[in-house]
Amino acid sequence: MRLSLSVAGVSFCGSDVGGFFRNPGDELMTRWYQAGAYQPFFRAHSHIETKRREPWLFTASTTQLIRDAVRRRYALIDFWYTLFYEHSVDGVPVMRAHWMQYPQETDTYAIDDQYLLGDKLLVAPVVEEGATSRRVYLPGRESKTVWYDVDSYHATQANGWINVDAGLSKIPVYQRGGTIIARKERVRRSSALMEDDPYTLVVALDKDGKAEGTLYIDDGATYEYKNNKYIYAKFAYDGKSLSYSFIQPKSTKPEELHWFINENASYPTRSWVERIVVAGIKTVPKTAKLHQGDKATALQMTLHKGNDVLVVRKPAAAMDRPWEIRFHF
Repeated sequence: MRLSLSVAGVSFCGSDVGGFFRNPGDELMTRWYQAGAYQPFFRAHSHIETKRREPWLFTASTTQLIRDAVRRRYALIDFWYTLFYEHSVDGVPVMRAHWMQYPQETDTYAIDDQYLLGDKLLVAPVVEEGATSRRVYLPGRESKTVWYDVDSYHATQANGWINVDAGLSKIPVYQRGGTIIARKERVRRSSALMEDDPYTLVVALDKDGKAEGTLYIDDGATYEYKNNKYIYAKFAYDGKSLSYSFIQPKSTKPEELHWFINENASYPTRSWVERIVVAGIKTVPKTAKLHQGDKATALQMTLHKGNDVLVVRKPAAAMDRPWEIRFHF
């Protein structure tokens, strides 16, 4: 239903977490939250005659799993905001059936139990009680697409159907190689308190060692974005540098949609980059420097996860103006 609504132009859609009728047990309630956290409209809702189902009314372990699902949702809050900004410009659905991105793969035409968020994340909910694994279709075989588990950063080459472990602690979610996603990972009491929190940039490299992504920032409350009080930025990693520059659409018509540098847009965000994770790196740089304005700062780097995940620690790049990190080999 959500995929049908999305392709019909209604992107702000989602499930009643927990289901509108009946009374799910601990396991299925957990699965509801894990799936709902990765849908555009995320709320717990039910019929007046169902039992109370606030997260804290379940067992302590279930409450913790639900809490984790909600935190995953809020870590991606700026990712969601960016997706909806782009949807307002080009009309492309936020939640997408696989055939939208991979029309040449006929195996995707009948898939309705997993989906894409933008062109960056693949989500495969677990909906059966007692399930500890599920089949997942990884599209992009012809283009040799790489998919990264969002927790372990383990890379899997797209090759159609695979069996994936899906214990109760998570559902299969993958980031496509060639994309960059900005996350906010500090836990707050509300999204309002996250406004100026720092970002973690997850750079998932494609087969050529490249990636790009976008980020939209404004005040989240007024129409001042119409007066250029916003930031729409592009991240680009080419193997030698990671850049952050401001862009905007040249036209709102999809057939004329091109992007160019926008020197007029600005927003006084106090957010900054706390961490950069580069997954799938083949050649490890010896040094890295942040260039912002006329200042160059040496950065600290470490290797993780079998030496193919590079972490740049606290580059402290301000998000209110362009910057570039140059890697030296």
